[in-house]
Amino acid sequence: MSILYNEEKRTITLQTRNSTYQMKIDELNTVLHTYYGEKTADDDMSYAIHRIDRGLSGNPAEIAKIDRSYSLDTLPQEYSGFGTGDYRVTAARVLHGDGTQALRFRYAGHEIYPGKYSIPGLPAAYDDADDAMTLALTLKDTEANVTAILYYGVFEKADVITRAVKLINDGPEPKVVNKVASVNLDFIGDDLDMITFYGRWARERTPEREHVTHGIHSIGSVRGSSSPHYSPSVILCDPTADEFTGSAYGVTFVYSCEFELEIEKDMINNTRLVLGIHPDNFAWTLQPGEVFDAPEAILTYSANGISEMSNNLHRFIRKHIVRGPWRDARRPVLINNWEGTYFNFDGDKLVSIAADAATLGVEMFVLDDGWFGKRDDDNSGLGDWFPNEKKLGCTIEELGKRIKATGVKFGIWFEPEAVSEDSDLYRTHPDWAVTIPGRKPNLSRNELILDLSRVDVQDYLIKCMSDVIRAAQIDYVKWDYNRSICDKYSHALPKERQGEMTHRFMLGTYRVLEALLTEFPDLLIEGCSSGGGRFDAGMMYYTPQIWGSDDTDPIERLEIQYGTSFIYPVSTVGSHVSATPNHQTGRVTPLDTRGIVAMSGTFGYELDINKMSAEEKDEVQRQISVFKELYSTIQYGNYYRLTTPFDHTCTVWEMADEDGARAVVNAVYHAVRANPAPVFVKVKGLKKEAKYTMRLMEAPGLMYPLDTRQQAVFDGETLYSGQTLMTRGFYIPAYRKEYQGWQIIIEEK
Repeated sequence: MSILYNEEKRTITLQTRNSTYQMKIDELNTVLHTYYGEKTADDDMSYAIHRIDRGLSGNPAEIAKIDRSYSLDTLPQEYSGFGTGDYRVTAARVLHGDGTQALRFRYAGHEIYPGKYSIPGLPAAYDDADDAMTLALTLKDTEANVTAILYYGVFEKADVITRAVKLINDGPEPKVVNKVASVNLDFIGDDLDMITFYGRWARERTPEREHVTHGIHSIGSVRGSSSPHYSPSVILCDPTADEFTGSAYGVTFVYSCEFELEIEKDMINNTRLVLGIHPDNFAWTLQPGEVFDAPEAILTYSANGISEMSNNLHRFIRKHIVRGPWRDARRPVLINNWEGTYFNFDGDKLVSIAADAATLGVEMFVLDDGWFGKRDDDNSGLGDWFPNEKKLGCTIEELGKRIKATGVKFGIWFEPEAVSEDSDLYRTHPDWAVTIPGRKPNLSRNELILDLSRVDVQDYLIKCMSDVIRAAQIDYVKWDYNRSICDKYSHALPKERQGEMTHRFMLGTYRVLEALLTEFPDLLIEGCSSGGGRFDAGMMYYTPQIWGSDDTDPIERLEIQYGTSFIYPVSTVGSHVSATPNHQTGRVTPLDTRGIVAMSGTFGYELDINKMSAEEKDEVQRQISVFKELYSTIQYGNYYRLTTPFDHTCTVWEMADEDGARAVVNAVYHAVRANPAPVFVKVKGLKKEAKYTMRLMEAPGLMYPLDTRQQAVFDGETLYSGQTLMTRGFYIPAYRKEYQGWQIIIEEK
């Protein structure tokens, strides 16, 4: 059983395959957090909590005259409340009718049941194999009339624990929730490093590692989305932990809107992690009896380094977050016309690209921005989701038939959450835009945000998008979101509930996505937010893949996809081969290298294929064939970061089948150097006693040949033991040209 309750010791222990998580109900009914880490017995581990009388750390009234060593200010807790003696960052703060905000949660009961809890209106992990169990832990503040139900989903085989929180107003008067975290996780005396992921447009998810020192460290977003600037994820690990040794904890938020992550190391060297909806501009009114459901967070632990932690999250997101037929089906290789044509196209041009691509093995054509309303640049038309038949030269239904007649599926671009000032929709419904009355709005790309906290706006989008999808028999939607929210105000909410607008906006976005997937269950939706600006597990519940970045330069993408891989699986990363010189950097890179980098994602093309030479088209055909051959290993295999791109020498990464039958090793050199030192790697994930061959996936006519000694190593016939390849390793062939890429296939014989 994965959840154990010891009635005598009053401990609750959660067990996964390789980890243990424990809490204890103490003498005052405070639920203490006693342990999370490597799997152990369900002994009462509260003995590790050090209690002495500490100055300026007060004591609850019921014990103050008996035991001055008992203080909420120093005890590790499962869920902390504001203003009752715990001076650290706390998980919950509620404004009561008398103007106070204090919360003191005590144990009031628990329930253990098979299966996984769900969260109304929000994305959450699911269990379709009946392997998960749920702990619902009820805490009450009877003086404040507030109940918190802490939910724990225990996925034993996956080595994952999920957490979520429900707040309930038990009182006779309204209350305002000003802060509600989904996770409060206390570490007793651990010395830790933290890895977070910062970025900006076209430079998303750059890992940054620092030691957790005393004080509060925080990241977050108040931009109306999880944002490219900080990923809603963190890794806490031993200071000496690396990819393959040491303890590592991974935490990621299943939410796509504003968040705050706080990590505080306190005066006695305990560390607290708090993750939830960002409290700035958040204020949710609960009428008597009403509930508020907070989003979910995913937790995993590895005793064997950061790589194992990453693979725990990868498997979990693939199997328990991503849903529907595209969870396990092979995703189509697509071509998107954006960088090939931008706004300059007509129906004939689109069909010619689709037809040319189909002959090379491309399986889907995606029509990007510019097909609707008055939309010849990015200054107008958003919100008018009606095909521009004059520009297309036909109806959208006719275009869909012409595209599909070439032998490919048909996809289309939307930016549903935005509206242009120059649009019929804005002229008709200016109150549907997020703007502050009497104040000129802040513009980005001359667009505003549609107020998806409103049901009428949601219904409008569901109808417009459904009409287009149905008419053109659309197979795929690219869902874009190209600006941050500011001027936060909903014309449909009263002034005292404006603090609910942003969360309601996100709930509305989720509702539109869910409605489309319900009506069109086979629809594949790819998320996008000017690239990877809303790259999170919440969106992955609806969009199995998300455009990794608007930066399609393969050398830049090495860093972006490296950072992404710490939390998210390859199968969720939209990655394309683009034209050269690259449109973002001007860099010129070999076509085969661009293909190798893009294959560590969902794979596709973003260029005008009509302009490619015959030799280049042959290479495209080869790449698609290779990708299909290696698909299962790339998309579902364990992922290993063998080198880092930040040393700017050679980035090497590996995907290996879980059964060790095959591995794909990719390597890309960052620059040509005179008299270079060899690059050695030791692969992972093979079977020690099995025999393997190594071969290079070469691009005929585009690569210089290897010398005879190198050919002997990678001839596809010489046998090597798995143990040799993992302990001695091998060298990556030297470069023959600038930005050389290599793809090495290791197969069991």
